[in-house]
Amino acid sequence: MKMKTRLMLSLLLLGIACEVASQKKEFSESFTVKVSNPAAFDRTDVLVIVPENQLPKGFNAKGFAVFTGTVEIPSQYNAKDKVNKGIAVVLDKLSANQSIVLTVSYSKTGEVNRAYPKRTQAELSPKVGGEWKNREYIGGEFKNVDYLRVPKQHKDHSWYIRYEGPGWESDKVGYRFYLDQRNAVDVFGKTTSAPSLQKAGLDGFDSYHEMQEWGMDVLKVAKSLGVGSIGYFDGKAAHRVEITDSVECSITENGVVYSSILTNYYGWKAGANKTNLSSQLSIHAGSRLTETSLTISETLDNICSGLIKDPKAKLFSSKGTAGEYGYLATYGKQSLNDDNLGIAVLFKASDFIEFTEDEFSHIVKMKPSSGKLTYYFAAAWEGEPNGIKTEEAFLKYLEQEAKKLASPVRVEVVKK
Repeated sequence: MKMKTRLMLSLLLLGIACEVASQKKEFSESFTVKVSNPAAFDRTDVLVIVPENQLPKGFNAKGFAVFTGTVEIPSQYNAKDKVNKGIAVVLDKLSANQSIVLTVSYSKTGEVNRAYPKRTQAELSPKVGGEWKNREYIGGEFKNVDYLRVPKQHKDHSWYIRYEGPGWESDKVGYRFYLDQRNAVDVFGKTTSAPSLQKAGLDGFDSYHEMQEWGMDVLKVAKSLGVGSIGYFDGKAAHRVEITDSVECSITENGVVYSSILTNYYGWKAGANKTNLSSQLSIHAGSRLTETSLTISETLDNICSGLIKDPKAKLFSSKGTAGEYGYLATYGKQSLNDDNLGIAVLFKASDFIEFTEDEFSHIVKMKPSSGKLTYYFAAAWEGEPNGIKTEEAFLKYLEQEAKKLASPVRVEVVKK
């Protein structure tokens, strides 16, 4: 028995040695990254960004892989992302107060292609090959693009963009926003962890309002802020990004663990002000949260966001305290499938101005700082695989996410 054990151990060590040798053969260079969880709680599906400006000189973004020990983990390089440029990985777990070391191995030249499981997606699919007749696009077929300058004649129900705007998703949930004068965010509930947006709206209409094999649109937006939409509060009502001079939208990342969309609104009329607004929306694998990173060119006294009012849903809110995150949330049978849906906006307590409301929305007003503001929004539908199914579980989820945001992981390049 002892001989058998020694033989198994020898084979294991030989296998590890072979893996290490294989890594060295494929990649001639490497450096290490220390990732630390400063919080006294465990984290799962942890986004780690190794910023571009911390990477060693000569790093080859097209030829690298990331390892924990000898185990390769899915990664991508964010080259176009406005906020999180650099190496992106998602760790399965970080225990409370745990630190781990990642090894980034790379070749000086050439490309390394990997077929990692795709856990996020972003897409924008307008029609090509048809023609405009007044404000409707007739004929043509949908084609995914990375950039679109929105035509002046495009309005709601122009039949020009598949499911009416760009979409983004993780393995938990999907979202879209209307890339027209509404600019409101909607939710796709998913019954599968597989990428699904590419299946939505292929008939050019709204079949996704009924249950599909992948899920469905689960939120009624109408004239409200939907979930997490951008707005300006004029003292009486929230106004979405409706009146603009022009709009451009880009798919900045469509990756295996991280995806993002950048939209530039030129000449947004926000109350008595006019400003240029840049909005990046991003999501990572294993997360329901969308990060909203805004930049405005002119000083505004507030940016607001919020949630649709629904009599079937109960309202919850927390301002948060210094250094923490607050939230505005609703939970109840407010989905279009008549089942439980929780929606929320999370924000830095230091950005908070007040909670308010108008006819259509529950609203949180926030104060931009130096022309910038970041907040998050989330949706949790009970139809998800292993989804959140009770009010208690949803509120626990929100409290935990708020704690995570207030205590981000630390990333340090420790050897170059």
